[in-house]
Amino acid sequence: MKNAIVTRMPSKGISKAVGNYSHITKVEPNATLYTFSGQIGADLDGNIPEDFNHQVINTFKNISNLLKSVGLGADNVIKVNIWSTEEIDWEFFDEIYIEFFGDVHPSMTVAYVSALGLDTIKIEIEVWAAGH
Repeated sequence: MKNAIVTRMPSKGISKAVGNYSHITKVEPNATLYTFSGQIGADLDGNIPEDFNHQVINTFKNISNLLKSVGLGADNVIKVNIWSTEEIDWEFFDEIYIEFFGDVHPSMTVAYVSALGLDTIKIEIEVWAAGH
C-alpha cells in the first residue's frame, strides 16, 4: 500500500527495527492529521472476549472501521501505540498486523502496563493517520 501523503523512510545511524515498524514516517505538507481514541477488542455489541488473541482480532476490526468511517485506510496510518496487560503472542499478532498493514509498516511504540480502562481489557491500540 502506498499513497502520496505518507512515506516510510529508511533510517541511518541507528539499529535496524526489531519488529514490523518504521523508525521514520513522513507526512506531506497540507495533509490532515487524524487522531483516534485507543481501540479495544470489544465486538460491535460491546462484548469483550476473554481470549487475548480474539481481542487483537477485534481491535484491528475496530481500527479498520474507524479509518473507513473517515475515508482512510491502513496506508494512511502514521503511528501505532500499543498497550498490553499480557505478553503479546508476537507470532499471532504479526500475522494480523501484516494482514492489516501489508509490507510497509507505520512507526510503532509498545508498552506493557499493569492495567487498562476495564479489568477485561487486555490490549488497547491507538493509531494516528494522515489524509486529505
